[in-house]
This record gives sequence, C-alpha cells and structure tokens, in this order.
Amino acid sequence: FAQIFSLIPGVSLIPSSGEVLRFTTTDASQATLASVAQVFTVTKFDQKGNVTSFERKKTELYQELGLQARDLRFQHVMSITTRNNRIIMRMEYLKAVITPECLLILDYRNLNLEQWLFRELPSQLAGEGQLVTYPLPFEFRAIEALLQYWINTLQGKLSVLQPLILETLEALVDPRHSSVDRSKLHILLQNGKSLSELETDIKIFKESVLEILDDEELLEELCLTKWSDPQVFEKSSTGIDHAEEMELLLENYHRLAEDLSNAARELRVLIDDSQSIIFINLDSHRNVMMRLNLQLTMGTFSVSLFGLMGVAFGMNLESSLEEDHRVFWLITGIMFLGSGLIWRRLLSFLGRQLEAPLPPMMASLPKKPFLADRRMELKHSLRPEGLGSNRTVLTDR
Repeated sequence: FAQIFSLIPGVSLIPSSGEVLRFTTTDASQATLASVAQVFTVTKFDQKGNVTSFERKKTELYQELGLQARDLRFQHVMSITTRNNRIIMRMEYLKAVITPECLLILDYRNLNLEQWLFRELPSQLAGEGQLVTYPLPFEFRAIEALLQYWINTLQGKLSVLQPLILETLEALVDPRHSSVDRSKLHILLQNGKSLSELETDIKIFKESVLEILDDEELLEELCLTKWSDPQVFEKSSTGIDHAEEMELLLENYHRLAEDLSNAARELRVLIDDSQSIIFINLDSHRNVMMRLNLQLTMGTFSVSLFGLMGVAFGMNLESSLEEDHRVFWLITGIMFLGSGLIWRRLLSFLGRQLEAPLPPMMASLPKKPFLADRRMELKHSLRPEGLGSNRTVLTDR
C-alpha cells in the first residue's frame, strides 16, 4: 500500500505509533488550493473619499483584515456583524467590510453600482454629502451611507411599483367597463409578485436592524474607534455617548423602513379590496346571465306546454273541426295567449323568490325624553347646593 500511495502526487504516508498510518498533504496540494481560491475585486474608500481598486484572493484578503474565511462567504440576505474590530455588512448583492480607516466594497461588477460608488459615495464619506454623522468617526459615516443607499433602493422600487399598481387597479375597477381585461389582470399579478418580494426585503431589513438594536454588546462593538482610539470616543459634543448615537442612527433607518412597510401594506390592501370588487362584479354578471338563462328556459317551457295543442291537431286524424276556417286562428290564439300568461306567472314567481328580505323592524328608543331627563339631572346637579351631594353620582355615571 505504501508503494501505491507513494505514486499519488501530494500524498505521503508517515507511520505513527503502532500499525496506524497517517495521511499528510504536501506543499504542492496547499499551493493548488490557494490557486483556486476566490478572487475579489476590492474598491477601497478612505476617510477623505479617495478611491483605489485592486484584486485580492480570498485567502490573502481575510488574512490582511484579520478575519476568518467564513466571514467572507456572504451567503446571508441581510446581516451586520462584527469581528476583530471590523464591521461586515451583507445586503444581498452589496458586500462591504468597514474598518476604522477605510471602507471596502467587494465584487461590485455587473451590479450597476458604478454611479453610486464613484460619484456619490466618495463625497458622502468625505463629508460633502447630506450625512448627519459627519462629525462622528468614520465608521458612522460608512454605515449611514450603506444604509441610506439600501433605503433609497427600496424606496425606488416602491416608487416604480406604486403608479403601475394604481393605474392597473383604476382600469380594472372602472364601472364603464362591463368586462375584465385579462391583460390587466396579468399585469396586476406580476406587480403583486414584485410587491411581495419588496415586502420581504423590507421585512428582512427591519428584522436585521432590530436585532442589532436589541443587542447592547453589538452596539458597542459597532463603535470601532472606541477600541482603537478610546480618547475620541469618550463623549460627543451633545453629551450623548457614541454608542447611543449608533442606536439613534439605526432607529432612524428602522423608522424609515417601517414607513416603507406601511406604504407597501397600503398597496397590498388596495389590491385585495380591488380583487374583492372585481369578484363581486364578476358574480353580478354571472347572476345576470344565469337569470337570463332561467327566463329563457321558462319561456321555452311555456311555449312547449301549449304547443301540445298544435301537436294534437297536427295528427293525421279527421274531425269536424278542420272544416271550419276560424278554428285554426282560435287554437293559435289560445296557444300564444296561454304561453304568455304562463311565462308571466313564472317570471313573477321568480321575482318574488329573488327579492331580498326586508330588515326586521326595530323599536324606536325614546331619545328625546331620555335626553331631556339627562339635561334636567345635570342642571340640578350643577346647582351650588347640590355639588357636594351629586358629585359622586356624576362620577359613577
């Protein structure tokens, strides 16, 4: 067996105590694993907004940052974690690592992030944007810039869906249209699916931020400068601890996400109400068609009933009635008149059966005497001599 395994490159057998053999890998196998490691395209932003781009293998990157390999997997949809004085943010396709000195964006290619990365983000990090955390350390500005981008992305999706959904619903519930356009229903179904996906994204964002707000230790760990430069992190100019300011920052974006969630929920309620109206209209048209079908069936029954007379006289049997020419018109008149009367009776019976029952009569309450008695009681109770005795009565009432 030793000769067989010795022929396999990168594998060697080292005898240990007893008869047990142990497998060890050589440097060649480790070099092979390093060569197939994932390569990240890294965009680095410093505190002044300067941008540099480079490529790093996954093994080299997590060693430089002092992280572990599992910290750069980015499988989660939305999460914010800390490790070794580093903040790791995962927001679907947006992958970022924040240090006290810089912000690293990983693999932005094919994500349509160039405009935001190279035009808006550098100015925000340098303090030229509209970030409220500019006087605070760098990690505050980086976190706010990323959260603001994600909230703006969700808001943009909602702004695109809202007019489409409202326009489709207005066309569907228009009373001038007696039938429902199937193409509009298909568009509404697609927009409803997109709205469900947006609601899921907003819910995940809210839950992720809420988990951080409920964890005091994680709020402290998000303040990176507290551990690298404690003097900067003593107290803010407003007398609020920086950990509390981090909590206020996250609460602000949680509130914005809650507003988006409420707007999406209102759209969902509109869709559900419109669907109910559409179903009611369809049921109404279906009832009209069923009633028309029933009326035609009744008319056919009435004509068939008195048509038996014509069948009887149309048989090849001789009688004295066929000699009189007035009998034909008499029998024909009786048939049409009888059919009309029977059909009329059936329609009146159908109308009585389909009428809605009247609501039960409710006995009227004596409102005026009751109100008059109440006014008299209050007038007597507000007299000076009656305040002490009737105060408890008014309170009880």
